[in-house]
Amino acid sequence: MMKKHICLTLVLLALTGSTLVAGERVITLEEVIAMARTRSVDAAVALNELKTAYWEYRTFKADLLPEVNFSASVPSYNKNYSSYQLDDGSYTFVPNNYLGLNETLSIDQNIWFTGGTLSLATSLDYMMQLDGNRDRRFMSVPVALTLSQPLFSVNHTKWKRKIEPVRYEEAKASFISATEEVTMKAISHFFNLLLAKESVLISRQNLENAEKLYEVAVAKREMGQISENDLRQLELNVLEAKSRLTDNESELKSKMFSLRSFLALSSDESLDPELPASLPEFQLRYSDVLEKALANNSFVKNIRRRQLEADYAVAAAKGERTQIDLFVQFGMTDTDRKIAGAYQQMKMNQVVQVGLEIPILDWGKRKGKVKVAESNREVVRSRLQQEEQDFQQDLFILVEHFNNQQEQLQLASKADEIAQKRYDTNVETFMIGKISTLDLNDSQSRKDEARQKYIQELFYYWYYYYQIRSLTLWDFVQDTNIDADFENLIHR
Repeated sequence: MMKKHICLTLVLLALTGSTLVAGERVITLEEVIAMARTRSVDAAVALNELKTAYWEYRTFKADLLPEVNFSASVPSYNKNYSSYQLDDGSYTFVPNNYLGLNETLSIDQNIWFTGGTLSLATSLDYMMQLDGNRDRRFMSVPVALTLSQPLFSVNHTKWKRKIEPVRYEEAKASFISATEEVTMKAISHFFNLLLAKESVLISRQNLENAEKLYEVAVAKREMGQISENDLRQLELNVLEAKSRLTDNESELKSKMFSLRSFLALSSDESLDPELPASLPEFQLRYSDVLEKALANNSFVKNIRRRQLEADYAVAAAKGERTQIDLFVQFGMTDTDRKIAGAYQQMKMNQVVQVGLEIPILDWGKRKGKVKVAESNREVVRSRLQQEEQDFQQDLFILVEHFNNQQEQLQLASKADEIAQKRYDTNVETFMIGKISTLDLNDSQSRKDEARQKYIQELFYYWYYYYQIRSLTLWDFVQDTNIDADFENLIHR
């Protein structure tokens, strides 16, 4: 009866896990993910990068709208000498001493389809001599229409209208991907802590069992039922269990510190991770995953942007070979000693100017720039083709890993259950002297390894799932796009 009582006690010890420190905050994987997306430094960095891209895009759009500008010099004072040519062809220097004022109000509009600039302006100039007769004059330009237009050169504004929207869409997709990558980091921290917690629980349970087994072994040795070697082995097991517990407790503190730091929690908050109970169980088809990745992923938009930028560089190099600039201005003007008189008798004010720069002999410099830009474009195309192939290959492997992981997780769960039952049985068998301490130690090691492997396989399952989400920007559980309220995020 005594032996049966001891066996029953040890079995209960083997099947009952000890708990962590009371007062800990139980935290689930879903809670960690939610906090990581709002509180972590990585999430803040992703949001600031999105805001930077947004304001860069807003700046580009503002360049396409009319711009009102006011410029003035109030006042401009000049007292100097300037050269003056006399009737006989000789030069002399004459003194200048005057006060000048200038005000100009203009509306400027970039013309995206031609690359030129159209301006409508009004201006008033005032000059007063401070020496001699101290004359004063006003010159008004009530209205002047000015066109500045480069001919045959690259239209920078038109190219920006192609590139900048793609760049902003890339930034938005990158933000959502970065949010999912934050989730992946949160999963890693969570399962690291969970694995460390399980290691501590296992170590404590193993230490309690080792101490109980050693106490029983001492009694059995006194009765001559076990050898001295088995007794010393059980004593050694106690020492090793204490050592492993100490190491695992230190590792638990380290992993808890890492998770708290990642979530920006206080350093005195103790966390108790809860093993996820439910899993999204489904199989993915590579063709469906690839289709969603090509439609949503920032990598695809990145490829498109880099292709456009390479084409833009070639167009810019070709545009430098011949430069012709057209400047045309039409308006009215008048001058008078009084400001009112400067607006009474308007005269035409017309300027037409064509600037021309054609290289006669540049030793192939401009042609070389074009060839360099074209070569760089081919290099970019080759790299993009290789990157696209690598992307699709990595995505295929990831889908295979995720689909296989469901079976791996089921096998690990079954192995964990069997290993625990085997260890419980071996404890009972050892008590009646039918197996050695080596067999008992082996079953304990297998039990511990099976439990840890199950948690690792669970981690891989969640990690693969969110990695696929980050690449496709698709929620396969809800079967919908992963989107965000970008206006609210940017202006909050």
